[in-house]
Amino acid sequence: MPRAFLIVIDSVGIGGAPDADQFFNGDLPDTGANTVAHIAETAGLRVPTLDALGLGAAVKLASGTDAPGLTQTPTGAWGAATEISRGKDTPSGHWELAGVPVPWDWTVFPDQTPAFPDDLTAEICAKAGTDGILGNRHASGTVIITEEGEAHVKTGWPICYTSADSVLQIAAHEDHFGLDRLYKLCTDLAPMLHGMKVGRVIARPFVGEPGNFTRTANRKDFAIAPPAATICDYVHDAGHTVHAVGKIGDIFSMRGIDDLRKGRDAKLMDHIHDLSAEAEDGAFIFANLVEFDSEYGHRRDPQGYAKHIEWFDAELAKLLPKLRTGDLLIVTADHGNDPTWPGTDHTRERVPILVHGIGAKELGQLAFTDVAATIATHLNVPYKGEGTSFL
Repeated sequence: MPRAFLIVIDSVGIGGAPDADQFFNGDLPDTGANTVAHIAETAGLRVPTLDALGLGAAVKLASGTDAPGLTQTPTGAWGAATEISRGKDTPSGHWELAGVPVPWDWTVFPDQTPAFPDDLTAEICAKAGTDGILGNRHASGTVIITEEGEAHVKTGWPICYTSADSVLQIAAHEDHFGLDRLYKLCTDLAPMLHGMKVGRVIARPFVGEPGNFTRTANRKDFAIAPPAATICDYVHDAGHTVHAVGKIGDIFSMRGIDDLRKGRDAKLMDHIHDLSAEAEDGAFIFANLVEFDSEYGHRRDPQGYAKHIEWFDAELAKLLPKLRTGDLLIVTADHGNDPTWPGTDHTRERVPILVHGIGAKELGQLAFTDVAATIATHLNVPYKGEGTSFL
């Protein structure tokens, strides 16, 4: 029985979203943002494996733009997918890829200081046992721990911040505040935030001393549960094993997931390589590689982003020969995060759909939900979600 691998390379958009003018970084609409094309133009991009699957062709299909250096004739199946959920965030993208567009508008905190309403701030203080919070504004996670980390260590107050996404992020020092205490704070706050239709509460632990604070790999997302069954549920309920790699378990609140493997991107690719040998017939391997987004997109680092895509391309070249006859592998993204774009937030873009295992063909313009429908068809499991299989 075949297996299905779905690898989401977080934020690797390809431009061309038809509603990009309705999404903003500050006052600038996302019209014209194109993560892959602009990285290729700015930093150069050598990704022969992804390009052979159809990355360059997908960029052209999505946006009408040629990405410099991505000129191969595809030997895989390729297309461009358009999101309909009213967000350019992680839960919206992943849920829709899994067959469930978001049926509501997310609550987003205003870009002002303070960003959080007084009752939420009071609740954070009550549950943290502190007299106040630090931050209380839109911010980059790496910047705010530099700006507020010393005060955090002195006062014990949690650093609370947000972005254009529907999110409350809480940064705290693993030693001075405590990792378990940070997790408990986020756990206790999550029901209130989810009731407000805020998509995620994210624990952002860090270590170090003033002038040298560093975030750790112990991030944990407390996400609102999907409002309907996803491809994870359908595969699990059909008796197949669902392996989650990276923050997939957090994004889907562990629903329909049998096996969870975590770490940073290099470790996550090791897990995927291991699962190519270990995963049983009929298994679904659902992976998210996040450092494209967190380390390079938000930090507006096109050179670092290019190197990370090239690293993934080399890892993908090693993975493809390990797949079994009949396996399906789909590489896609959940949104964009153009590192050449002003601001620090995600960008509204189409995403590539690159497929190994079904031959070379153009799939055309697709819906995000077509990914879930295709996986269900490939694994021969009953499916009542949205989307149309491209098999």
